[in-house]
Amino acid sequence: MKLEPIDPETALELYLTDRENQVAQATLYSHRSRLGHFIRWCDENEVENLNQLTGRMLHQYRLWRRDEGDISVVTEKTQMDTLRVFIRWLESIDAVESDLHTKVLSPTLSPGDNVRTEMLETEHAEQILNYFGKYEFASRPHIVISLMWHTMMRVGAIHSLDLEDYSSDGRYLEVVHRPGTGTPIKNAEDGERHVALSESICDLLDGWIGDRRPDVTDDTGRKPLVSTSQGRAHITTL
Repeated sequence: MKLEPIDPETALELYLTDRENQVAQATLYSHRSRLGHFIRWCDENEVENLNQLTGRMLHQYRLWRRDEGDISVVTEKTQMDTLRVFIRWLESIDAVESDLHTKVLSPTLSPGDNVRTEMLETEHAEQILNYFGKYEFASRPHIVISLMWHTMMRVGAIHSLDLEDYSSDGRYLEVVHRPGTGTPIKNAEDGERHVALSESICDLLDGWIGDRRPDVTDDTGRKPLVSTSQGRAHITTL
C-alpha cells in the first residue's frame, strides 16, 4: 500500500467533515477537543506527515498525554479510544499503515471507574418541583425540570423539541434527530422515539403553550417547544 502524505491539521479537519452527517454535533465537538491534544503533540514532536506514525510513537503520545495532562484513567481511556477511531479512519484514506489502529492502547477500567456519583436526589427534586408548582407554574424552568425528572429525557433531547412534536391528545412527545437545522440528538436516528407523558405533565405543557410560551421561531424557521423571547432556548440555558 502506497501512503499519501497528509499533515495532522488537514487530517483532523477531513475526519470531522466526513463524520458530521454521521454523529451528533456534540460528538463532533468532543472528538475535536480530544484529538486536539494529539495534534498538539504532533506539532511539538515535529510530526508533519502522519505517514510516519508508528505504534511506538502512539505509545509515546499516550505517556505524554498522561503526564502532561495529569488526567484520570477514565479520561485517558476516552481519549485513546477516540484516537483509535481516528487512526482507523486514517487507514481508510491511505494516510497510515494498515492495522495501525490495533496498536493504540488504552487502559481497562475497573468496575465503578466510569460511574458518575452526582445525581439529583428524590427529596431535592420534589422540593424543586413543589416550589415551581406553587410559585412558577408552567414556567420554562418548571417545564424543563419536570420533563427531565419524569421522562428522564436528556437536555439535548428537550432542546431539540418543536411545538409540533407535542401531542396533547396522544399524550406523547416525538424526539426527532434534525442535525441539518441545529438540533442533533444523541445516537442520531437511533435515538428517535416517542416519549409517553402523564396527564399531569400534559396539563403542565398545555399551560406553558397556552399562557407562557413565547410564540417565536428559531433561526431556521422552526417553532421550538421550549422557547425564549429570542428563539429556541440555548442548551446551556436549559
